[in-house]
Amino acid sequence: MTARHDAPPRSNEATVPHEHGRTRGHAPRPLLFISDLHLSPAIPRTVAAFEHFMLVTADSADSVFVLGDLFDYWIGDDTLKVDPFAARVAAVLHTLSERGIALYVMHGNRDFLLGKRFMRAAGAIWLPDPFVMTAFGSRIVLAHGDALCTADHKYQTFRRFARWRAVQLLFLAWPLRWRRALAERMRTTGDAGRSRPPSPLYDVTSESVAALFKSSKTTTMIHGHTHRPARHDERGGTRWVLPDWDLDHGTRRGGYLRIDAEGIHVLPLD
Repeated sequence: MTARHDAPPRSNEATVPHEHGRTRGHAPRPLLFISDLHLSPAIPRTVAAFEHFMLVTADSADSVFVLGDLFDYWIGDDTLKVDPFAARVAAVLHTLSERGIALYVMHGNRDFLLGKRFMRAAGAIWLPDPFVMTAFGSRIVLAHGDALCTADHKYQTFRRFARWRAVQLLFLAWPLRWRRALAERMRTTGDAGRSRPPSPLYDVTSESVAALFKSSKTTTMIHGHTHRPARHDERGGTRWVLPDWDLDHGTRRGGYLRIDAEGIHVLPLD
């Protein structure tokens, strides 16, 4: 189901209620949430941390939720055939389902072309954005976060355009090398923008957050995208921003959110 992307997302346009945290064996197992890893071969320490997280940290989880931007960019599922790195990431993810751990993946602004072929290769279930779930008795709305940055009108226009299926099919018909060149150019532009001083233009707006709380009938929100991890007490509820990951440049960044019977916890990488 497709939602408008030039306005705050409405949960009734893409809501899939889901119950998590139920007993598996003798005790409820936790839910883990990550986003904005921006994986690529250029960041080997971050990739190693991702592999450790999936193979070791997540081993005690009921489910793992990736709320967007797993990859630095994704230019089509045919990448899996020719790119050993993409296939390697999918294989690591698939080990979760092999161990009975559910994996849910949401599109980000960098990897919204992740398709059915990738989800099968990764053993993942695709999540719409936004997504309402029930965890340990609490309703929670999940989002990547870019649709909440409604002050950035230029980006919202691009986001709406890029989500049109006809535009995506046209792009996917291009030769792989053309798609990669365009993605690299757009990535460089995006990274340059993030290097500038923080601007409210690139953060969520209070209006969009309040609207999503209201439409989803929730009081807890989890999202990524902004690279400004924190807990925010907002009008309408509590908003948790997931940390982005970068262990290859400057100060080490990364972490995850854990939900269990005792509540919500922000934890560092092992």
